[in-house]
Amino acid sequence: MEIKKINSGKLRAIGYDTRARILQVQLDNGDTLQYSGVGEDIWRRLSSSGAAWSFYRDNIEEEFTVKKVSGGTSAGKNPLDDLFGQK
Repeated sequence: MEIKKINSGKLRAIGYDTRARILQVQLDNGDTLQYSGVGEDIWRRLSSSGAAWSFYRDNIEEEFTVKKVSGGTSAGKNPLDDLFGQK
């Protein structure tokens, strides 16, 4: 899957697997999500949209089955703890 860097709203990267029909998005909080059953037309429209975040929210976010494949910092752990020596 080729990943395309993007900076639109909370979107930081998007990618699409044509054979598997999987759309992958990376959000600004570090979460990587995969949406299954996404057609090529939706991918083309998202990847060429001038307002990708709005398109994602309106046409993808709640319309397709999602699976979280990786995440940002874990809940309860402040990323600054390592810097300041908190455990």
